[in-house]
Amino acid sequence: MSRLSIVVLTLNEAHNIEACLRSAQGVADQILVVDSGSQDATVSLAQGLGAEVVAYPDWQGFGEQRSRALQHVRADWVFFLDADERLTPALADEIRQVVADNAEAVWEVEWEQMAYGQSLGRMRGTGGVARLFPMRVLEGFSGAVHEGAVLRTAVPTRHLRQRLPHFSRETIYGSLVKLAQYVQLGALKRHQAGKRGGVLRGLASGMANFTRLYVFQRGFLCGRAGFLYSFFVGLECFFRYVALEVDRDQLKKPVRR
Repeated sequence: MSRLSIVVLTLNEAHNIEACLRSAQGVADQILVVDSGSQDATVSLAQGLGAEVVAYPDWQGFGEQRSRALQHVRADWVFFLDADERLTPALADEIRQVVADNAEAVWEVEWEQMAYGQSLGRMRGTGGVARLFPMRVLEGFSGAVHEGAVLRTAVPTRHLRQRLPHFSRETIYGSLVKLAQYVQLGALKRHQAGKRGGVLRGLASGMANFTRLYVFQRGFLCGRAGFLYSFFVGLECFFRYVALEVDRDQLKKPVRR
């Protein structure tokens, strides 16, 4: 029977890691936490819940950290779970069935965004993220942020039916911290691709993405939380193009998480 590993990347996730790992218990044959140098209780909490923990504190970007994790996977399949995500029983059952069937494919899952104390489930989905891979085809990952899988051979992409709750924005302060981090990561990625920045490009990107989320993907149906979620995404899109121009000289290495 095929075996499954669940991998969680962490940095100072003491407020999230227990709920995340408890949702994964009983689902996988191996739960692996790859820590980036946490200064809080993340590591001890993860070990206390039976997770295997390895540390790579020399942060080189999300793609490199996921690639490093693969060296420690002892299973036929791997599912990447973020610390601010939770497996539901229905999603866990679906993942186990995919692993049991052992068909050669990459599986995407769609988020159920949880923001500011409520579900944004009335919004239209933003598309799937690839999370479940057969190890025999997975070479590694590339990219500092929104990293992509590098496959040894082309395989079909399929979609899990159940959604993955994603507690990405719980407070305004946390959203502002995440905004700063992802602005710099996004600017770095575009800098490495040779793209141009600027205020006007940022305004166009920010307004387009806010409109897409709030109007066309029906964020307005989710009240205050829907507006705040859409607004913060728009701000991220705006500032990463401004940072690409204003902070160009500082975009030389991966930004610390």
